[in-house]
Amino acid sequence: MRRNHSTTPRSPRILGSLLLLAAAGVLTLGTAPAAPAATTAAPTPLDQVVPAPASVKPGGTPYRITRTSSVRVDASAEVRRIGAYLTGILRPSTGYPLPLTDHGTGGIRLHLAQGDYGAEGYRLHSDAGGVTITASAPAGLFHGVQTLRQLLPPAVEEKAVQPGPWEVAGGTVEDRPRYSYRGAMLDVSRHFFGVAQVKRYIDQLALYKINELHLHLSDDQGWRIAVDSWPRLATYGGSTEVGGGAGGYYTKADYREIVSYAASRYLEVVPEIDMPGHSNAALASYAELNCNGTAPPLYTGTEVGFSSLCVPKQVTYDFVDDVVRELAALTPGRYLHIGGDEAHSTSHADYVTFMDRVQPIVAKYGKTVIGWHQLTGAHPAQGALAQYWGLDRTSAADKAQVVKAAQNGTGLILSPADRVYLDMKYTKDTKLGLDWAGLVEVERSYDWNPGAYLPGAPDSAVRGVEAPLWSETLTTSADLDYMAFPRLPGAAELGWSPAATHDWDTYKVRLAAQAPRWDALGITYYRSPQVPWPTN
Repeated sequence: MRRNHSTTPRSPRILGSLLLLAAAGVLTLGTAPAAPAATTAAPTPLDQVVPAPASVKPGGTPYRITRTSSVRVDASAEVRRIGAYLTGILRPSTGYPLPLTDHGTGGIRLHLAQGDYGAEGYRLHSDAGGVTITASAPAGLFHGVQTLRQLLPPAVEEKAVQPGPWEVAGGTVEDRPRYSYRGAMLDVSRHFFGVAQVKRYIDQLALYKINELHLHLSDDQGWRIAVDSWPRLATYGGSTEVGGGAGGYYTKADYREIVSYAASRYLEVVPEIDMPGHSNAALASYAELNCNGTAPPLYTGTEVGFSSLCVPKQVTYDFVDDVVRELAALTPGRYLHIGGDEAHSTSHADYVTFMDRVQPIVAKYGKTVIGWHQLTGAHPAQGALAQYWGLDRTSAADKAQVVKAAQNGTGLILSPADRVYLDMKYTKDTKLGLDWAGLVEVERSYDWNPGAYLPGAPDSAVRGVEAPLWSETLTTSADLDYMAFPRLPGAAELGWSPAATHDWDTYKVRLAAQAPRWDALGITYYRSPQVPWPTN
């Protein structure tokens, strides 16, 4: 077996003789033919990552990670944990030991320092001596690590040793997000996805600097979170899914595991309990939540708008209080999403009454309300966020209602369905997904400006972008991959990158370069003809 020269000691005189013989073309090992000369690709330019950085100054000698490299971290547990995350990516593919240390010089350094970085910004500098990522908060260091990851060859994502070399282009990146809220929603109610599947999605989100994971935990087809005070919600209401499958639910320990894992990737979990509509799983579990006192059967179809909690009954608010109290106690994040969309079986007066009573319950347990944009037809609480999921063609009157709320202080999360609903079909021939909002190819998904999407809404009202992934037709992680990629990175860029960097023609080239990385990560993606994918 051939041994790697970097790990096999030889005397300098013997090594020099071997090199001279090799140069003369007279050295052979056994009968094997001489290997062709290796070609080393240039390192990835600093401006070719996704999302596009705010500022790039290329120049200088690249840094090469070698067997003698180390990862230097500040003497704090959180920075050390980020360093361990980085070495967990680098060690399997490079085969290098990459010790984690808080002393020495050179190598890769992760450093917290005062500076104009904000809560999530960072500075990455690379030269022949090493790579230094500096931030004023751990989240910024973590985001800088994601940039470093993309600057390395895609083979760095492999779990077996790859040949390298592992070079980082010289220069400086200064970066911070355009919006503080950069989200992705996963619908686990229509079809249930287990803890391992959610963790896998979290890892994919983290690569593109997404910082909010919105979990749609309840709907007509399934209730997915254990509630001790109302146990049948999960055990009965969670026992099925679209198509009649077995469904499932998260125990409180499961949910804590998801929250903890998300936090380790600097994502905040936003749990959603959809109400007063989209509530058949709850209504089927407890008869008293229905106005007529009769529980409907469990539902496994995909129609919407037929269910409603009973607004006049006090037990409804006892139920909401218990659910919000238990869910808030499990959720360290700032937000709790109360749904509020497609409540077609609730009168407008009842809808307003319900929202007026439920929003203070959320506040009582220390959370900020998020609701779908129909909340703006009621009385959004001070500080509440409305998530807009309308279309380009949504009526001016409906848009005006949302804009007026924004002008009065309600923050906006933009999720236009015909732009960033990741479950929409790419083309009419896409086998997965729906098309009620239209066909959404990659360019359409990317090519819009959140800051100008709702004319009249103050720019300061736009808190960010979220890409929802509804699961009526999705049952496996491969299904999630195919519908999310390649559109998810575009949504992430809309949330992170300065508006000045927004350009489809340059973005599609950067996006195409992500494909080998997805291959290495085992991500199944749609090869849109709009994107110039690598040919080999």
